[in-house]
Formats: sequence, C-alpha cells, structure tokens
Amino acid sequence: MTSNHGVDVEQLGHAVEAITEDPETGRFRFRAETEWTDGLQCVTAIDDFDQADERIHTQEFQIEGDEPEQILGKRTAPNAVELLLAALGSCLSVGYAANAAAMDIELNNLRFELEGDVDLRGFLGISEDVRPGYSTVTCTAYIDADASGEKLAELRDRVETTSPLMDNIMNAVPLETDVVSERRSG
Repeated sequence: MTSNHGVDVEQLGHAVEAITEDPETGRFRFRAETEWTDGLQCVTAIDDFDQADERIHTQEFQIEGDEPEQILGKRTAPNAVELLLAALGSCLSVGYAANAAAMDIELNNLRFELEGDVDLRGFLGISEDVRPGYSTVTCTAYIDADASGEKLAELRDRVETTSPLMDNIMNAVPLETDVVSERRSG
C-alpha cells in the first residue's frame, strides 16, 4: 500500500481507473431526510445507500439544526447556513487531502476558516432587494506541507475545479420541490 498522510494513493488510482472504464460505477444518489422536531429545531437523518438506491443501513448519521436566539431559536445546534459552511469545509478538506496525496505533497496540517455574511431582511421577507442567503462567503485554507507556493496554488486550482460543493455554490443547480399533504381526514 502506498499511503500519503493516510490516503491510499494506490486505491485512489484504482478508483479513478475503474470509474474511467465504467462511468456507471461513479454515479451515486445521496439522500437526506429532515424532520421538524419543535420550535425552529429539526433533525436530519442520512442513511447509507448503494448504487441501486437500496438502503443498506450500515450507518445512519444524524445532524441537528436550530437557529440563534435572535431569530427565535434555542441555539441547540448549528443553523442551515452554518451547516453549508461546514459542508464546504469538509468537501475542501477531502479534496485537498486526496489531491495532495495524488500530487505527492505531504500534508502536515490542514484547516479551513470559513465565513459568510447574511442579511436577515432577505430571510424574513422584509426586503426584496436583499437575497435570503449568503451575500459573500470567504474561505482561507491554512496548509503546512512540503510544497512550494506554486505547487500549493496548483493544488488549490485542482481542488476548486473538482469540488462538488464549490460547484453547487458557484453554479445554479436545478432544484425541484414538491409538497405532499399528509393530513389525515376524519
């Protein structure tokens, strides 16, 4: 096994090769189910699924959500926009670790600081001129690695062009919504 900071580079190469030869093996559908619990709180469950969209129940993750007190939450958990920052940081961490390993860059330390600015006038419907989501997001990567500034810039470019979360944030993703009434008659 050829490993670089915990990433099995040989297995990574095999995965890339397998997906290149059979693109269907690289297609996945991820699912989450969120249920409101009380007030502004909710719990999201994420189950493992195989490629045939069958639940395999090897692991279920739960993520709690809430809002700050200033907007009537109890602040028992992060809110959705904070979870978006966490998701982006997680995606970038994976991207940097995998690409650094593939580029033979030894990482000693890697962390991200992410910030986003939200104006609640958009979220609360007070102003149509203010978007309800982030107006800006900033991300700073702190890297301790055995690589030149030029090599780290190449790593950043590779990560940013292949990051699913950066792609989802930077480009409009088609979103379909539906509402199903579960009201019981009687």
